Amino acid sequence: MPDPTPKKTPMKPLADMTQEVPIEKSSDIIAIPTLPLLPLPEALPLFRDVFAKLKTEIQKAIVGYDDLLTDALISIFSGGHILLEGVPGLGKTYLVRVLSQVIGLEPGRVQCTPDLMPADILGTHIVNEDSHGRRVLHFERGPVFKNILLVDEINRATPKTQAALLEVMQEHAVTAGGERHALPEPFIVLATQNPMEMEGTYPLPEAQLDRFMFKIKVPFPTLESLVEISRRTTGFEEPNLNTVLSGAQLLQLQHSLGSIPIADPIARYASSLVLGTHPDQAGVQPAVKRYVSYGSSPRGLQALIRGARIWCAVRGGTAVSAEDIQRVAHASMRHRIILNFEGEAQQAKVDTLIDDLIKQVRTPAQQAA
Repeated sequence: MPDPTPKKTPMKPLADMTQEVPIEKSSDIIAIPTLPLLPLPEALPLFRDVFAKLKTEIQKAIVGYDDLLTDALISIFSGGHILLEGVPGLGKTYLVRVLSQVIGLEPGRVQCTPDLMPADILGTHIVNEDSHGRRVLHFERGPVFKNILLVDEINRATPKTQAALLEVMQEHAVTAGGERHALPEPFIVLATQNPMEMEGTYPLPEAQLDRFMFKIKVPFPTLESLVEISRRTTGFEEPNLNTVLSGAQLLQLQHSLGSIPIADPIARYASSLVLGTHPDQAGVQPAVKRYVSYGSSPRGLQALIRGARIWCAVRGGTAVSAEDIQRVAHASMRHRIILNFEGEAQQAKVDTLIDDLIKQVRTPAQQAA
């Protein structure tokens, strides 16, 4: 009698199975568009004209928020990422869409939820067949491979997914399966978070917060702005927005404006502001010693200098001043100053600490007087 038991096919060793599915090498790495570097005397008037046109186009769609738009554009021309904090319904998502239109960038969006995984945003390897019918592993790119990326409600994502953004924001690249995939340039992340809702959220760790150049607070509109919003947005007509510049021109201006000079006394003044946020430094204000656990990082100083250079160009200056440093101090440092338990319990305001710090630290002009 033949044996009725079906014969089992022996499993192939893991090494043999992986050899059948080779990894397809990426051949479409995105080249960074380049334009010749503009001399600073030519770049400054061009930038001021572009900056004014950008704000005009954006304000066709966004009502009010003049300071917010200025801070957002300063960060974009500095090549930095932005954290927008505000309650829902204030137009944070719409702002990103409008920015991508007027700057001519390709937008992407990630809606964060607790079950979002790193592969959902970065991309993953999938098995495909090539033209010869062979199976290959192909890297399917995620939504981060865009010029301007909206990460909506970032504090709803788990720490594992938040950490996946660290390399993306710092290195402008994704590493998967031993391969490094470059992101398109320019690459800018705009993340939003709701400060009112705490259930089901994961506060961003300090290392992640530090990757954002600016933290911009989105205030509630004024009465006049609300009336104008009701006039503009309750119909079915979309504003006609014009593209003011391209991604290549944005990169060109970023590199040109990075050469705006800053004198050593101004750099020392900015460094003194950063040191003044650390409670273990001598001579800091009593409120910092009492309420602050850890102050701004050296990356906060870089944000101060880079942001001040752009604001200097906006106001028509040719060299960074102490007033330029003060103008961007709040957006640069408010998310880098970590309150201790007493500061949280007493509901100490970080912006108030920065205001007092600016009053306490003497500018080079005050020291010379």
